[in-house]
Amino acid sequence: MGIESSCDDTSAAVINNNILLSNIIANQNIHKDYGGVVPEYASRAHQTNIIPVIDRALHEAKIQINQLSAIAYTRGPGLLGSLIVGTSVAKSMGLALNIPLIEVDHIHAHLLSHFIIEPGYPDNVPQFPYLCLLISGGHTQIINVRDYNVFETLVNTIDDAAGEAFDKAAKILGLPYPGGQMIDKNAVNGDPNKYKFPEPRVKNTDFSFSGLKTSFLYFIRDNLKTNPEFIEKNLPDLCASIQYSIITILLKKLINISETTGINRIAISGGVSANSSLRSTLTRYGNNRGWELFLPRPVFCTDNAAMVAIAGYYKYLNGDFSGQQSTPYTRYKIS
Repeated sequence: MGIESSCDDTSAAVINNNILLSNIIANQNIHKDYGGVVPEYASRAHQTNIIPVIDRALHEAKIQINQLSAIAYTRGPGLLGSLIVGTSVAKSMGLALNIPLIEVDHIHAHLLSHFIIEPGYPDNVPQFPYLCLLISGGHTQIINVRDYNVFETLVNTIDDAAGEAFDKAAKILGLPYPGGQMIDKNAVNGDPNKYKFPEPRVKNTDFSFSGLKTSFLYFIRDNLKTNPEFIEKNLPDLCASIQYSIITILLKKLINISETTGINRIAISGGVSANSSLRSTLTRYGNNRGWELFLPRPVFCTDNAAMVAIAGYYKYLNGDFSGQQSTPYTRYKIS
């Protein structure tokens, strides 16, 4: 069983070897009222949701709890209160059932989401090595995945993540939470070339999105001074243009790293990898460059326990278990 509680989604999944039997996710709608995740409310909601979610995951998998052979759980990074809930339940289950515990890094789980085998869907898993563009609200990285448990981070972000840029742009435009999804939705009918925003100039190969956020903020502020209805009348074009700018930054770096390393197997993961424009643009780029692409189903892009379970499975094969003394961590630690 995999348990995920790093942020505001409570999730439990059951796999048999690498075959997915169930994957239950409980969302927390309360955060929409605040325009973002409130950590204290998130941890309280996890406490309410986690037992029913685990029970439903077992039910849909058609197994009894005593048939579990190990418990994998997200140890970090994430919100401390949320992580404590998942960690505590996982430890309790492991102790009560006398089965191994497997701690999983959240980033590790996203990287291996492509190895989930789901009945009724094609078994399209990447061979090693492959490049993974991991993009979420807290992380933007390009990682060389050399094996199930061997990775090398090639590109990081020196300031903000791509998901944060999406969410901040949405907030500037007055769109509701979750902002990234609203940008994607409104951009469908917009012109991505209507407005131009500057690309960051970074000396090394890393990402940077803080300057783009600031540029967008000032652009909206200045236009609202002369036209109070500027956002309302140009919303699709604004969404399409800022989305195009973010995606262009991402793909230019990815192309550069692919050419440098000679690796043409390309995967994406993380919440932003569900963005429809990113997926279509990446597919077009990939076809032109002869890339072998791996795009996870949207349900496996956002936080889910299936990816925790699959990462735990490959650690289980190596006998890489954790103990009751393991504690959550909030910041990125995987090397």
